[in-house]
Amino acid sequence: MLTPEQLQGFHRDGYLVLPHFKSAPAMATLRARALAIVDAFDPTDGSAVFTTNDQVRSIDRYFLDSANQVRCFFEEEAFAPDGSLKQAKALSINKIGHAMHDLDPVFDDFSHGVALDTVARGVGLAEPRIWQSMYIFKQPGIGGEVGWHQDATFFDTTPTSVTTFWFALEDATLHNGCLWVQPGDHRTPLRERFVRHGDSITMEPLDATPWPDTTSAVALEVQAGTLVVFHGLLPHYSAPNRSASSRHAYTLHATDARCTYASSNWIQRDTTLPVRGFV
Repeated sequence: MLTPEQLQGFHRDGYLVLPHFKSAPAMATLRARALAIVDAFDPTDGSAVFTTNDQVRSIDRYFLDSANQVRCFFEEEAFAPDGSLKQAKALSINKIGHAMHDLDPVFDDFSHGVALDTVARGVGLAEPRIWQSMYIFKQPGIGGEVGWHQDATFFDTTPTSVTTFWFALEDATLHNGCLWVQPGDHRTPLRERFVRHGDSITMEPLDATPWPDTTSAVALEVQAGTLVVFHGLLPHYSAPNRSASSRHAYTLHATDARCTYASSNWIQRDTTLPVRGFV
């Protein structure tokens, strides 16, 4: 159960930090499973490089089909000029996405439960539905920047309801690319929308409100086990990781089933893989 002070902070700032939410054994199990997925991943079966700063440019069939599958994506800086990997495959992956919470038993277990459902309902999701999961590696030395964005860009509902659940699986610091947020800016407009029509994706401009910068934003340095919950309109960012330490994290994006989920959102579900809540 969230306290009145926690709820007040969430509504005021647009985010909530919950230390010690996940146990060390639970995190170790998830990390081990993620590494096993990467170990089994064969890049010759088709793969993609993931970039957030110009995501539309990198869209292909491999990415689109990942909406309801489990797929690995490389870091932009993982490759030498000749196309070979500069380091081991396990140190070259940007993320795994986007349906592990439904398709993989270990991720399913980590992503569901009464504790998460209680938090989701506490921050306003009366009927939570989880659309996406991502395991983010933020690799040492080559972990890419994730530019300022709002998660409602990718999960449009009427009214806005998408909420992000971001789990620190390792300590997140200024040195290895922790999250930055702009407190209170969840009250600013949605700036752009990621729109899918068939196999075509466009980024539709909506509002010219400037993005924040790190002169006014807050760095969320958190310890492993922390859950950060934030509103879908809250601008957030993470810097490149040039340190020798990785910054593994896991994220879930959930909306409220009482709201209308846009048919133009890139992830859609049907009866073959119905969208589920936390319990």
